[in-house]
Amino acid sequence: MQARKSEGVDRVLLIYFSVIVVLGLAALFSASTPVGFAKFGDAWFFVKRQVLFGIIPGVIFAVIFSYLRLDLLKKFSWAIYAASIVFLLLVFIPGIGVMINSSRSWVNILGFTFQPAEFSKLAVVVILAHLLSQKKYDWEDWQRSIVPVLAILSPTLILILLQPDIGTLSIIIAEITVMLFVAMVPFRYLTIMGLVGVVAFVGLVSAAPYRVQRITTFLHPELDPMGQGYQMNQAFLAVGSGGFWGRGFGQSRQKYQYLPEVSADTIFAVIAEENGFLVSSALVVLILLIVWRGLKISLASEDPFGALLAAGIMIWFGWQSYLNIGATVGALPLTGVPLPFVSHGGSAMVMALSGAGIVLNISRKSNI
Repeated sequence: MQARKSEGVDRVLLIYFSVIVVLGLAALFSASTPVGFAKFGDAWFFVKRQVLFGIIPGVIFAVIFSYLRLDLLKKFSWAIYAASIVFLLLVFIPGIGVMINSSRSWVNILGFTFQPAEFSKLAVVVILAHLLSQKKYDWEDWQRSIVPVLAILSPTLILILLQPDIGTLSIIIAEITVMLFVAMVPFRYLTIMGLVGVVAFVGLVSAAPYRVQRITTFLHPELDPMGQGYQMNQAFLAVGSGGFWGRGFGQSRQKYQYLPEVSADTIFAVIAEENGFLVSSALVVLILLIVWRGLKISLASEDPFGALLAAGIMIWFGWQSYLNIGATVGALPLTGVPLPFVSHGGSAMVMALSGAGIVLNISRKSNI
């Protein structure tokens, strides 16, 4: 289908992004009102924060990035990546870094709190697109091709691992893997990287008892229904009780402080409970359409830098959505990552909309 475009931007993808942001805000309003009133005396607390610190600045950045010349983004890619590493280092500085749920993932500067790992998701895509598009590598010479590229990316991976934030780490690894595949890196290198990743994952799990317990809980949540398995069991109850049609918008029972993190990690469970299988499946389809459309733009781009950018951003959105929804329905262990464009979180929303703006920019020169 020949896409109609508004000022060169792919209108189909723009509509998809607009719809999911509006649906996400409606879902957040319904899911967060009880906890907002109970904790802050304001049923609109989370919605206000999402609009003021997420959607409004996110839309501004999306518009800027949708018009910014890609060669300027490429020119400043090193500065963007260096800034992301500095922010990741700040989380370990006392008085600046903030620990939440045993993870040092937040920074508080002058009263403003944000999550540097969200910025890193985009920064890694930008710098890797620059590295892979700036010259033609001789991939047979692995010491001068794949090794330097991975060495440049390793500080980000190490710093996120030290927080620790395994969910974000897996998202960035997915970005790197897919972008290397798009750049036609030999499959044997990707296979070796995958095997190393599996060994590293087993080592990480074995080194921390709570990770072993999380895997055990994922396999048998019924063994600890009031402890480690509580959140997963409550999510199952919410999704299952929604049935095909749902209880009705605003009628969730689990959001009344039975289900933890209803505004963020488990918001999909509330969506399924209130709106049922039909609407929650439609949301999944919408996410797939966004990823599919973005990948089409990537394939149609004549600019290698733009093609790699679009591919990396789309895999970020797709894999993170899979981690969030998969954990909610019991297909994956809990990772604590938000659902893009839906979950509460200013940092996550701003960076997701920034990524959306970049893909819309790339679509200007993609004939699809």
